[in-house]
Amino acid sequence: MTRTITPDAPKPEEFTDPAAAVQRLEELYDQATGFLCDRFADVMRHGASGIHHRAFYPEIRIKTRSYAQVDSRLSYGHVSHPGMHATTITRPDLFRSYLTQQIGLLIRNHGQPVTIGCSDTPMPVHFAVANRSDMVVPQEGAAGFTLRDVFDVPDLATTNDDIVNGTYTAPDDTGPLALFTAQRVDYSLARLSHYTATNPEHFQNHVLFTNYQFYVSEFEAFAREQLADPDSGYTSFVSTGNVEITQADAPLEQVLKLPQMPTYHLKRPDGSGITLVNIGVGPSNAKTATDHIAVLRPHAWLMVGHCAGLRNTQALGDFVLAHGYLREDHVLDDDLPVWMPIPALAEIQIALEQAVEQVTQLEGYDLKRIMRTGTVATIDNRNWELRDQSGPVHRLSQSRAIALDMESATIAANGYRFRVPYGTLLCVSDKPLHGELKLPGMASEFYTTQVQRHLAIGIRAMEMLRGMPLERLHSRKLRSFDETAFL
Repeated sequence: MTRTITPDAPKPEEFTDPAAAVQRLEELYDQATGFLCDRFADVMRHGASGIHHRAFYPEIRIKTRSYAQVDSRLSYGHVSHPGMHATTITRPDLFRSYLTQQIGLLIRNHGQPVTIGCSDTPMPVHFAVANRSDMVVPQEGAAGFTLRDVFDVPDLATTNDDIVNGTYTAPDDTGPLALFTAQRVDYSLARLSHYTATNPEHFQNHVLFTNYQFYVSEFEAFAREQLADPDSGYTSFVSTGNVEITQADAPLEQVLKLPQMPTYHLKRPDGSGITLVNIGVGPSNAKTATDHIAVLRPHAWLMVGHCAGLRNTQALGDFVLAHGYLREDHVLDDDLPVWMPIPALAEIQIALEQAVEQVTQLEGYDLKRIMRTGTVATIDNRNWELRDQSGPVHRLSQSRAIALDMESATIAANGYRFRVPYGTLLCVSDKPLHGELKLPGMASEFYTTQVQRHLAIGIRAMEMLRGMPLERLHSRKLRSFDETAFL
């Protein structure tokens, strides 16, 4: 029988100080990862010895005893019913501010301490060594021993979205305290580094998605302007490959090969800066990006991409503010049924409209000349124009759609699913139903004149949202009647 050894962790302890609770989480996490890294290095040097090395994620627990209603204006910070609630935690250093805030709300709203200790969820060795540049877990068979006989490995049977999808059933009476388990978070942190070629700690709380690389150069130009202004509040700009500059005129080393989703971060010390992700074209990329960024718990994400205008009264360069979505992207059908409404969020809609007004210097009735509000249709076939037009065009007409793209509904639907405030402001780049196709000459002129203004609107909207209290931004529309306490 294989012997299992584990680190000697302290017993669970109650805390009423959120900062002290997070400090204990960090101590437990560091002990677990340090133990696994040391054991892994020793096994790789000397070989396996018939011992299984195991460490556990830390966890937060709280037990409430009353149905007493807390502040009903808050959409988070409290559990929905009395009983035991818990969640496993990873990378407490990365989530320190978030955890301190959420634990503090929990203690204050329920008048109960939280208990910090080790969970019974093993930590996979892959995730323990993820932050060690000198360590790499070998592929199966390359180490001369069977890895899972010696260490715990990622378990996809328990790394899922059951909590966010509302299908989670606890093995006991303990309810989930957060939307994501530690293993689910670790999985996404690893995927983020792979797909974006930037480390998770660079991501900011306000995320812009685009579907064209043209926006990247404009974002870099804006970033350099901000770094040149000592009063801007922005302190650095991070490019693909974790290249970081703090001076406006500093060179940016270009990577030889761009990742699947090039990502750039204009940072502020408190994480309230702006991240731009070029997800490319298609709903699959949009889902992949948002699946993983969601674990960082951003305060808002917006789609600022190009679309096909569906009305003859629209012109190239006009803006589309989505207040509804026709979902024919299909990538989320198994997680979020298509009959589920994806509501427009008033706080996001107002910020986007005001940003358009400020950047274009148009308002009121004059704003209608360049912006329409309506349904955006998202499909999974880029060449939909080549199909029999009777079907697609009929559905688009029935839905009252005014624009069509391949990403917006996916990003909005995943925002709804993950409780991340979302919005969409698109720019019309072609009108295929009216003979204006996206041809090279038209595209070049369009990109030259419109990209800068469009990106400026997205940035301005994010700056407005940054100044909004979190309890107002995180709408109750995104929370169910049986919800986790943590954002």
